[in-house]
Amino acid sequence: MDGAHVERGRAASLAAALGRGVRQGGDRARAGVYAVADRIVANAPRIPVRDLATLRRQFPGLGPEEIADKLVAGAANGTSTVGAGVGAAAMLPTPPAMPTELAAEIVGVASIEFKLIAELHEVYGLRAPGAVRQRATAYLSSWAEERGIDPTVPGSVNAALNVRMKRELRQQVLRRSFRNLPVLAPFMVGAAVGASMNRRDTKRLARKIRRDLRARQVPWEALPPSPGASGEPLGATGELPPPRPPRGPQSPQPGPQDAP
Repeated sequence: MDGAHVERGRAASLAAALGRGVRQGGDRARAGVYAVADRIVANAPRIPVRDLATLRRQFPGLGPEEIADKLVAGAANGTSTVGAGVGAAAMLPTPPAMPTELAAEIVGVASIEFKLIAELHEVYGLRAPGAVRQRATAYLSSWAEERGIDPTVPGSVNAALNVRMKRELRQQVLRRSFRNLPVLAPFMVGAAVGASMNRRDTKRLARKIRRDLRARQVPWEALPPSPGASGEPLGATGELPPPRPPRGPQSPQPGPQDAP
């Protein structure tokens, strides 16, 4: 009987130790997700986003769909490169800390996809309203929820990082973390898998965003002149300057021949 009591005591101690380990692991994982989400939020306002006028200058003669195709292709190539780089790091003789590499990949991919979402909204004539930081928050919400925003509906544009949006952002980071685990496979397998998965996920996200934006698209000719400067970072403070009023006919300046 004493032996049975001892065994039960050992089993209970082992179960308690396992429980503590699971709780501690869960706490560390949760802290990691929160840290990655906070980094994405901090980076977003600093990412330079091209306005519609700049995009039209860089892609002359192309319409909204053609420019959107170019943006998606560029973003997919960018996230593919990030995934391949992290996968290649896994085969180094002394690989870096994998949680750190995985977090860096998620932040890098999020930055590229954030820029894509913001510029797609420009192309479809649906720039988020408000100051530049408010627009950054709206596009972060779009990334987290994988949907295009509707600037005409106040509820679809979050004015601040509220509890609901923070939860959705962290859930998106957690989903990406699980999806990106195969990039840590050795022997360059992870590089190929990471490149392929990131390219696929970016294109899938773009399809969702474009489907929403097409339904509310505003023709370019119906838009006011774009007030943003070329490549203006979303992190600039304050409101964008208002559109300039159209110039009226100017009175001719008196010349030397008009002098009395």
